[in-house]
Amino acid sequence: MRLPFPIFSVFILAVAVTACDSEKPSNGGRGGQRARGPLPVDAFVVKQTSISETVQVPGTLLPFEETDIRAEVSGRVVSLNIREGAVVEKGTLLVKLFDGDLKAQLRKLKVQLQIMEKTAERNRELLEINGISEQEYDLSALEVENLRADIETTEIAISKTEIRAPYRGVLGLRNISVGSYISPSDLITTIRQVDRLKLEFAVPEKYAREIRKGYPVSFRVDGGLSDHAAAVMATESSVNQDTRTLLVRAEVDGSNAELVPGLFAKVTLQLGKKDQALLVPTEAVIPTIRNKQVVVLRGKNPAFTVVETGIRDSAYVEIVHGVNPGDTVITTGLMAIRPETQLTVTNVTSL
Repeated sequence: MRLPFPIFSVFILAVAVTACDSEKPSNGGRGGQRARGPLPVDAFVVKQTSISETVQVPGTLLPFEETDIRAEVSGRVVSLNIREGAVVEKGTLLVKLFDGDLKAQLRKLKVQLQIMEKTAERNRELLEINGISEQEYDLSALEVENLRADIETTEIAISKTEIRAPYRGVLGLRNISVGSYISPSDLITTIRQVDRLKLEFAVPEKYAREIRKGYPVSFRVDGGLSDHAAAVMATESSVNQDTRTLLVRAEVDGSNAELVPGLFAKVTLQLGKKDQALLVPTEAVIPTIRNKQVVVLRGKNPAFTVVETGIRDSAYVEIVHGVNPGDTVITTGLMAIRPETQLTVTNVTSL
């Protein structure tokens, strides 16, 4: 049966009213929302602790001493005592150049000296009895001194034909053979002192004041199996203006066979050490456009506090300004917290 249009309209209105009544809140809550309880969060109690920043920089192992062996004078090689890769003691004769002409000249000068010494002695006796003038005696004495100086000069020239090891070290590869004619520009071989090594590296300028003589350093060579220790022996006098780094050299014990001059090293430094630093977990810091904030628990309410951070590692960050020892910092639920939010702490940690 088809209902008249007025009756049909009344029926539709009744259905709509019934639907609205069914959507009204049954608990009488304000605004139709159920009252929410405190937000559960985790917290961290701030305490003073010791912290240092771990810095890794590249370095290079160097021999403690390294010298290119060259001749002081030109000459022909008559003797060669260079065993490549061998350890030699200080003063070991490595190369001998021909010195026959110098030795002959030395013998001649020594004979002349003997004659002039006898002549000067006779002139001294004649001077005592006024047989000659004092000038004649002085000339003969001067000749003796000249001959002695010539002998010393010749002996020095002969010593330059002998090339000796300047210190105890390991010889490199030789570049000459017996019979070669060499000059001071020719490289004979190299010698390196490897019982001690030097570790050279550079640190950022902000740590320049902390690096001093004796500062401990840890490093590992490329492909190495263990860490090695070194101690700073010296630094450059100023920071490099181009790289903004300070060049540092440390002394290393070279007795370990794993350490070879020229190897790349990963140097680890513990810098920026503080004994009373305030640390919070990294996730507790909220970065904003203008600053950084943490949420400090005040009773049951959050307090958004602007902080200044310092040294950080993978888990914690130092708070330089903004929190005090004993403050409780919220670490979870930070995106849901508003200034009026009620909080309840379910888990509290500390260092």
